[in-house]
Amino acid sequence: MRLPVKLGLRGELLLVMCGVMLVVAALVAALWLHEKSSSRDARELSASAMRELAREGLLGRGQTLSSQLADAATNPLYYLDLAKLGELARATLRQPDVVYVVIHDAEGQVVHDGSGDIPAFGQPMSDPMAYEALNAEGVHGQWSDKLLDVASPIRIGGERIGGVRVGLSRESANRREQEMLEPLAERLQAASNEHLGWILALMAALAAMGVGAMGLLQRRIVAPISGLAEAAARIEQGRYADVKVSSDRQDEIGELVRAFARMSESVARHDRDIRRMAYTDSLTGLSNRLAFREALDDRLLTLQASSGELALLFVDLDDFKRVNDTLGHEAGDEVLGQLSMRIRMAVERLGGVGAEIARFGGDEFIVLFMAEDIRASSGHLAESLIEEIQRPLVLRGRQVFLGASVGITLFPFDASSAGQLLKNADIAMYQAKVAGKGCYRFYSKAMDQAVERRVQLEEELRGAWDRGELSLAYQPIYRLADRRLMGAEALCRWQHPRLGVVPPSVFIEVAEQSGLIESLGRHVLVQACQDAAAWAQPGMEAPFVSVNISPRQLRTGDLPDVVASALAATGVMPRQLHLELTETAVLGDEVQASALLSRLRATGVKVWLDDFGTGFSGLSHLRRVPVDGVKIDRSFVADVLRDPDDLALTSAIIAMAHSLGITVVAEGIEAEGQYEVLRERGCDQGQGFWLGRPMSAAEIQRRFRE
Repeated sequence: MRLPVKLGLRGELLLVMCGVMLVVAALVAALWLHEKSSSRDARELSASAMRELAREGLLGRGQTLSSQLADAATNPLYYLDLAKLGELARATLRQPDVVYVVIHDAEGQVVHDGSGDIPAFGQPMSDPMAYEALNAEGVHGQWSDKLLDVASPIRIGGERIGGVRVGLSRESANRREQEMLEPLAERLQAASNEHLGWILALMAALAAMGVGAMGLLQRRIVAPISGLAEAAARIEQGRYADVKVSSDRQDEIGELVRAFARMSESVARHDRDIRRMAYTDSLTGLSNRLAFREALDDRLLTLQASSGELALLFVDLDDFKRVNDTLGHEAGDEVLGQLSMRIRMAVERLGGVGAEIARFGGDEFIVLFMAEDIRASSGHLAESLIEEIQRPLVLRGRQVFLGASVGITLFPFDASSAGQLLKNADIAMYQAKVAGKGCYRFYSKAMDQAVERRVQLEEELRGAWDRGELSLAYQPIYRLADRRLMGAEALCRWQHPRLGVVPPSVFIEVAEQSGLIESLGRHVLVQACQDAAAWAQPGMEAPFVSVNISPRQLRTGDLPDVVASALAATGVMPRQLHLELTETAVLGDEVQASALLSRLRATGVKVWLDDFGTGFSGLSHLRRVPVDGVKIDRSFVADVLRDPDDLALTSAIIAMAHSLGITVVAEGIEAEGQYEVLRERGCDQGQGFWLGRPMSAAEIQRRFRE
């Protein structure tokens, strides 16, 4: 087509130049719009990735806090230890961004929220998130505009006994997200502006190179940003290993790429740290409960396909609480660290390359073990673990002795599911405890019935005193020189409405293991003091009442306060109260026991060492433990007429005690000949069926008045 006006070569050149400029301008405009879109997409993708990372980080932290709190609160919630639950809740509340902590029971009623007086105690959770939190099977997070609520159930075995909820503020996460996005947006904007300047400069300098400039810009600007956007998408998906961005450029784009690379490495590192925290016990370095459960599930899937076998060993330390109570929790943590190394070495020594070891809870460890002869091998491993744990530990210049009880269950013989295997191992461990501790037991079906009976007995024991089923009987204690009635030992009796008379050896053990012995002991102490106050006669020496104190009561450390309260409430004179403590309980930790017994004796009460001679401690311990008297165990008294060794030992105990100014009482006097021998040997007091059987408070009071 010919132009109507002849422009000449200059005009044509100018027209061509204008056309080129228009094309370049159009191309520049198109490129600018594309770059703006790419920058916006990059910002949006980066913002989305960072937002999701912030959400995942907050959720992961919430899940970790919630799971750790749930694990730590299991035993305190089971025993309704509000003090411990409050300590755990307040410790969690002190964590950054934590807004609230709620510990609830299985019915959704608040047990503790970290407050001092717990105004919400016993109230049902009624907030909008309560329903899902209560009904969640596992760790469950719920989002609101300002909060993240993370709930974790608390289970013992397969039974859910409650749960915890941790609320975290999203404000800090949102603020960090904004702080990270602003520099990125500024850099993207600066890069975009710079790119426009380059394009305009190129257009002004050489319009003919517009197309080439477009390609250059695409290669130098758009491509790196697109690469960052793709990398951000991989970060969003958690594919940190696929994120490989780098640049040798010394401009803003290069700086942006390098900054993004550093950010990616930091996010990946934090993700690894979070995962390690979520799956590793920070104290011992072993796997935690969550990691072990996942490993157990994976192992069972493999074995079910290959018809393999495995053993699950549940290791519980014996009397570990004594370490925390006497040496402090820091020492307890150090003990756990040393024992975890011993457990790991024992497992490795016995060929457990593929074994899984985890700290399951406070002083509980789990070992997953595979071998050819699984029963024999797991039994051998249990023996080795017990031996390793029983070896003395050197802690702060002193030796610490511990033991362990081990429960073993076998797959697929005992169960096929992870939950049932864990439950069976726990049941077997408990039977090892019942058998005397420091041993192991294999799970059997009969154990389930025993556990059910024990649980039922424990439930019925709770409130038995209030229902009037528990009462006190008193066995008289006589002075052997003239057979004068001096006092009586209080003995607890349980008249069950369905089972009849429950032996003390049965229900006292249940009370000890469940923690009920502390409240039961207080009831017995107050009732015995109340009865003893009525025995006193004007002008006569007031008779005493002897009350047995359990090792658990002794370990609490508040026994002097409990005794002082009972004396004040009943008005009985302190010298009328004798406290009987077993030899093994007192001599287990002489330092703590001596300090506690000194406090007790300072109140005016008498302290007696019961079952003396059965603890294999030696008479020398009497010099270091402040007691007023010892009671010779009935096993020695029974054979004083037939066994010269028992007679010699009994005579030695009497002589040694008298040399230290300690009174001696003989238990189990069943015959007149025993009485005469003990009286001749200088034994101070005695009790037994020959002298008098246990009787009611009214009957013993009548005897004192005769």
